[in-house]
Amino acid sequence: MAVLGVCLVLGGVVVGFAISSRSAPAPTAAQPGAVPELSAPPPPPEEVPSAVPETPPETTTFAEEFRSLTADLDVRAGLVARAVGGTETLTAGDWTVGPAWSTIKVPLSIAALRENPEVTDAIRAAITRSDNAAAEQIWQGLGDPVTAAQKVDAVLREAGDPTVVQSQRVRPEFTAFGQTQWSLDHQATFLASAACDPRDQPVLELMGQIEPSQHWGLGQLPGARFKGGWGPSPEGAYLVRQYGVIGDGSTVVAIAVEPASGSFDDGVQALTRIAQWLDERLAELPSGRCPAQ
Repeated sequence: MAVLGVCLVLGGVVVGFAISSRSAPAPTAAQPGAVPELSAPPPPPEEVPSAVPETPPETTTFAEEFRSLTADLDVRAGLVARAVGGTETLTAGDWTVGPAWSTIKVPLSIAALRENPEVTDAIRAAITRSDNAAAEQIWQGLGDPVTAAQKVDAVLREAGDPTVVQSQRVRPEFTAFGQTQWSLDHQATFLASAACDPRDQPVLELMGQIEPSQHWGLGQLPGARFKGGWGPSPEGAYLVRQYGVIGDGSTVVAIAVEPASGSFDDGVQALTRIAQWLDERLAELPSGRCPAQ
């Protein structure tokens, strides 16, 4: 390599430069902004194009997978998962709120236990068989409709749920309390707290004894404690919903589906498929433990 020595005299000081006939080495590929080595001298730095970072592969999220699943099932659906005893939450889908139907029988039964800590035949039937006559008996035992609604409200408030229970029959053929507008988020809030309240354990235990004919959806998951609710819109299209404690008892999920067909059977089948899908993803769901009593 030829080297030319150059000396300059600046203000009485001799400054020497060594100029190589070869340009400075280009950055290696491991360095940011690296460019390929060229046989000819590289262009001035300002003309070197910036390196374009590789685009990472698209990551499919839980919500996107849920959306794809429900599209295949031809249902409008929503899902909320929450850590038991905590607030960590995972949501998916675009269905958020609607009539509680029989899912409201859980706080209704708990309200009855607040009055008398005894599991009556009516409470057992309302939870394990979703018996409407039994639920009406519990409701009437709490007082007049306004008073009864306030007592169930109080159970929800204790769990941090602001839902207001319906006291009047907005649809004469159905119970007042069953038409309560209950969101999936508030439902999950309620159950994540109730699962840790010792006073509520008798009802939680009954949720693990649902009769076999209602073991669809979350009922397909081993050890699940759950309650379902379902009913038609004024036009006759069914909403089918469930909530429960799943896995090892560390996660609450609330799910609702409205099949495009409007069929109850299609709603049941869709909820069962969603529950199976969830069972394959338990590790992705929020989980928690009840605080030490």
